Amino acid sequence: MAERSTAAVDVADNSGDKPLTAKAVQSTADGVAQNPERDTDSEEVQGSSTAAGTDNKAAPPELHSGHKLARRYRLEECVTRLDGFSSWRAVDEKLRRAVGVHILPSDHVRTRAVLAAARSAALLGDPRFVQVLDAVEENDLVYVVHEWLPDATELTALLAAGPLEPHDAYQMVSQIASAMAASHREGLAHLRLNPNAVLRTSTGQWRIRGLAVNAALRGIGSDTPQRTDTEAIGALLYAALTQRWPYPSDAYGLPGLPKDIGLIAPDQVRAGVHRGLSELAMRALVNDGATASRHESACTTPEELVKAIGEMPRIRPPEPSFAAPPEYQRTTYQQGTYGRPTPPGATQVLQSPPPPLQSRTGKALKWAVSALLIAALGLGSWQLADALMDQGDKSGDTTNTKTTDDGDKGAPKPVSKPIAIRGAQDFDPFGDGSEKPADVGKVYDGSPSTYWQTDFYKGATFGNLKPGLGVILDLGKVQQIGKVTVTFMGDTSVELRAAAGGAASQPTSFDAYTKVADGSGTSVTLKPGSSLKSRYLLVWLTKLPLTEDGNYRGRVADIKVTS
Repeated sequence: MAERSTAAVDVADNSGDKPLTAKAVQSTADGVAQNPERDTDSEEVQGSSTAAGTDNKAAPPELHSGHKLARRYRLEECVTRLDGFSSWRAVDEKLRRAVGVHILPSDHVRTRAVLAAARSAALLGDPRFVQVLDAVEENDLVYVVHEWLPDATELTALLAAGPLEPHDAYQMVSQIASAMAASHREGLAHLRLNPNAVLRTSTGQWRIRGLAVNAALRGIGSDTPQRTDTEAIGALLYAALTQRWPYPSDAYGLPGLPKDIGLIAPDQVRAGVHRGLSELAMRALVNDGATASRHESACTTPEELVKAIGEMPRIRPPEPSFAAPPEYQRTTYQQGTYGRPTPPGATQVLQSPPPPLQSRTGKALKWAVSALLIAALGLGSWQLADALMDQGDKSGDTTNTKTTDDGDKGAPKPVSKPIAIRGAQDFDPFGDGSEKPADVGKVYDGSPSTYWQTDFYKGATFGNLKPGLGVILDLGKVQQIGKVTVTFMGDTSVELRAAAGGAASQPTSFDAYTKVADGSGTSVTLKPGSSLKSRYLLVWLTKLPLTEDGNYRGRVADIKVTS
């Protein structure tokens, strides 16, 4: 049951909503919102076996556990049977992994829409979504195979334990909004984004399941798909902050709002709610006007919501708490019981040990040790006096300062001084030639709160698109370089490269810069292995950190050069 609750695709009842004509790929050009769909299902629970259907819909196929599709997918457990289709947990015997399968008859009224939606979602290939693995029409059946995530937990289950912490809620809305903005850019809408469709993996990443497919299975469409998905993200954030569903009806195990007060801000529902996240939820939910608190404009698309999140101050994770160590307990040996348990109610009497060395042998041993100590002290005193006398004899030779052939050894070492950076330029020779040039001056403005950042990538090594990119520093003239200290936001790998000392102008070729040091971390000190003189330095990023929006991006907050 634990696996079912975390991995099966949400395909439950639509709470009486009349099915609309299915569309394979929803348009993302919104018009005026007309009562966007509000998920208020009371039966949308993984593993429900509710049977529902109408006279004009195809009967579900006769399937059972152990049945094989394409001689490969063995059905294990039916998690939903509804409206002419069924959903199963299955095993891919070829790759030996668990998968999920939606099955419906080939003459079902929504067959074409489901196939088109599944194939479009499979082409997206975004790892933030549960991936569609196969979409097949075979004999009298149509089935869609998708990933099964046994290590993930539904948002529904997380909210059953209580509201999310502000940092967790911030991470969720950031990653979900960013993922939906990417899917809408490709022309794909979800239209069934609810707590059952959002999963958190064991690594803390958030995943979305059922993109386009869940809506197609129910025949749901929308004239304003971007508004529908944006309002759904707002509802998810509202529920995460308050543990309540932002509509009058109860849904997903959450109580709804009282019917006579309307939609109120999360910080008015529960004390201690983060003010910025509360306003963000209202901006996404109130799609026909501004919020009452700050008169901010409403967010009507996931792209606008991503922008609004980016303008918020970053919410950092809470500091880890450490339990106090248990009070020191004396062992039974230290207590004098030597491993024997003390009878209940008895008071243990600690006997004082006898005075040491009271026997004849002990007394003789004490005198022997005392004699040895006296002899050792006498010998030590004699040697110390002899050394002092010898030192006095040689004191006349040391009145004058000695001069040596190497007179520089006593000279003080040169003091390290800061070197001013006269200019900086972004450097992307293996890409499109430019990377956020407007912000590159922030790497040496002296303020650690500002930073220059790269574009986002799908992997730490720039999505395998290029070996790196960086910033060229102009020191104004040839200088002696002692070290370069780079401060990043996130653990970043970096190399320090330098142009030849006599370069008259800034080199534009990557090969003109020679690697002199490397390192990784959030504050990296790069020291050349030998004496280095140069005017142009290249801070070259080779591996990027994972950011809060689920992408990989380099952020340089400060660079300091010293001699």
